[in-house]
Amino acid sequence: MRLLLDTHILLALVADPATRKGANKEPLTEPNHELFASVVSIWEIAIKYRLGKLKLGVVPAALPGIFQGIGHTLLIIDHRHVVAELDDEPQTRDPFDRLLLAQCQVEGLRLVTEDRALAGHPLAWRKR
Repeated sequence: MRLLLDTHILLALVADPATRKGANKEPLTEPNHELFASVVSIWEIAIKYRLGKLKLGVVPAALPGIFQGIGHTLLIIDHRHVVAELDDEPQTRDPFDRLLLAQCQVEGLRLVTEDRALAGHPLAWRKR
């Protein structure tokens, strides 16, 4: 299965990539899953870092290499993502969340998230 990791999960991996712990550990360790990190999340992290709302052990410019280094495919933002009409609008007004869901819809991915506002969305990953 092709899975897009949301920003909170990516931040946990930056803090300690070896542990891969939490409620969504299974999709991160299943060898048949193809994992993606979105530029959308890197953008969100960089903004919060610059505003002083987020502390990181690395500079945001290092994030693409970190995510690729632990086996994630980097998903860029495409024009199809920003104009996508979601089949089911999320219960959040966060533009980063909406763009992650649009990427999932366009690219045939499922979003791995622990965010309650997104976990019930049809594009969210669920244990089968």
